Amino acid sequence: MDTTLQDPLIGHVLDGRYRVEARIAVGGMATVYRALDTRLDRVLALKVMHPSLATDASFVERFIREAKSAARLAHPNVVGVFDQGSDGGYVYLAMEYVEGCTLRDVLRERGALRPRAALEILEAVLAALGAAHLAGLVHRDVKPENVLIGDDGRVKVADFGLVRAVDQQTSVSTGSVMGTVSYLAPEQIEHGTADARADVYACGVVLYEMLTGAKPHPGGTPAQVLYQHLHEDVPPPSAAVPGLAAALDDLVARTAARDPERRPTDAVGLLAEVRAVRQSLTDEQLDAVPPAAAPDPAGAPVGSEDRTTVLPRRASAVPPDAGATHHTSVLPAPPRPADGSAGRPRAGSRGRRSAPAVVAAVLLLLGVGLGVWYVNSGQFTRTPGVLSMTEAEAKRAVEEAGLDWRIARDYSETVERGRVIATDPGRGERIRGNGTVTITVSRGPERVEVPDVTGVPLAEARARLKDAGLAPGMVTREFDADVERGSVVRTDPEEGTERRPGAAVALVVSKGERIEVPDVVGESEGAARQRLTEAGLKVEVAPERVFSEEEAGTVARQSPGEGAVAAEGDTVRLTVSKGPDTVEVPDVEGMAEDEARRSLEDAGFEVKVRRIFLTGTVFDQSVDGGERAPRGSTITIWVR
Repeated sequence: MDTTLQDPLIGHVLDGRYRVEARIAVGGMATVYRALDTRLDRVLALKVMHPSLATDASFVERFIREAKSAARLAHPNVVGVFDQGSDGGYVYLAMEYVEGCTLRDVLRERGALRPRAALEILEAVLAALGAAHLAGLVHRDVKPENVLIGDDGRVKVADFGLVRAVDQQTSVSTGSVMGTVSYLAPEQIEHGTADARADVYACGVVLYEMLTGAKPHPGGTPAQVLYQHLHEDVPPPSAAVPGLAAALDDLVARTAARDPERRPTDAVGLLAEVRAVRQSLTDEQLDAVPPAAAPDPAGAPVGSEDRTTVLPRRASAVPPDAGATHHTSVLPAPPRPADGSAGRPRAGSRGRRSAPAVVAAVLLLLGVGLGVWYVNSGQFTRTPGVLSMTEAEAKRAVEEAGLDWRIARDYSETVERGRVIATDPGRGERIRGNGTVTITVSRGPERVEVPDVTGVPLAEARARLKDAGLAPGMVTREFDADVERGSVVRTDPEEGTERRPGAAVALVVSKGERIEVPDVVGESEGAARQRLTEAGLKVEVAPERVFSEEEAGTVARQSPGEGAVAAEGDTVRLTVSKGPDTVEVPDVEGMAEDEARRSLEDAGFEVKVRRIFLTGTVFDQSVDGGERAPRGSTITIWVR
């Protein structure tokens, strides 16, 4: 039987907004569903905490706090967090839905990856982690399962924020968390602490696995793996894949060093190192096919058009094929004569046409020979590597190579101001001996200032944030008598704070003045409506009236009730009374006590007995027989 049919959330609408359509995955802490946001008509991923965890108030509090932090990471390589909420016993996160697969799926299907593909995926992961580390967040659970590869080629890191919330709930004593154990840094195991360097360590393990197709510390139990993390270095990947470049061994060794002091301090520093290593490798080293790679369905080796080589390529980051000038050129054949006499020279024309043909052939051969000589002669040189140099050092290196230079400037989150981000052509590419190299120098991180949107209506505030290059983030609402309902009270971060472009800014919006709802039960409908309207509230009257103890035409009940707190413009729903539900009182005078009691109770009344003697018959009743009284009211009978 399909277990999804037994999932009570399938088809359910959470919080009146998110319709759960299908279950995607089940983890130790939560279940992930594909859902439809019925309000915005978009597909998203809904991560719902397991009910056993949702009952822990402190866990839920940490979950919400970390979800808010994750929502601020508006980065193209981070799975976005849209919303957080709860519905009954369900606590959930609404997140970006990525159509595709995980890096674990790719490794399971393909085995080891070519170095070029592995480094490109790692760069995307580090870009995401770098944004988190700059924001003061540590992922703590970097592993192939949390690296998503979309069908559109984008690489995204998932589960930002959740890891900190579930950190104390995660056990390493069972096989169910074997995947997580494989990527834990030694200090996480030994001391239970983790900073940005723990994420760096996990990236080193993931890089080793992408290059070799296997984890560096195999073991049958979590305890064996933990022991190896503490006491054994991650082996060089070339030991498993002979022929890998030494620079890749060095990169893995630095990244996955057991001593955190020997690792790069955070993902930003590691990203710069990874880019430098990739620039230092030749095309042959980058495209080397590992023995563990599985052939693709067409039989070509992995990497010939590896689906994991997915990042958008800029000329400065991934140079075009340097060997393009060595490709065989196919010259177009001369057109056939219109009369179809190709190869049959006409009589008398042989002598006249043979000489020009011979001359043309000789010239063609000479042209081809000169072209080959020109391409392979000293007319071309190679672009020197100047990445991370200062502007002055880069100019000097280009001049020493006999080339001219041109300076361009761009922002960079990872390369400090004044140092080289990229060159065009890229390092090692062929260029004419008198050519010009464009050197792109870092301006440092691009930052924009959060504008002042206090007192501005929400829609306009969102527009101003977008105009400033920022992303409107999560919206919360609170009472504020000084700010008009629907306008912004404050932002987080506050106005004037500098943030990178695209960063999310949370908005707190006014619900208006706090109003205590007056009690209008028992008042006429008109009087109740007037009192509520004067208090600044709207009134809605239920279409159907109900029986109640209140007089007909007066308010039987209200929602919200007396003493509730509402905002100006909120709606109070009134239900009007039809009056008491009355029934005819049976005449029980002259009946025995037991018979009279049964008759009254069957009619819907409570019965109270007053006796003059211990037993006897009824000689009087509080409401005469044949009259009407409210159903459920008490009728007193006197017995003698």
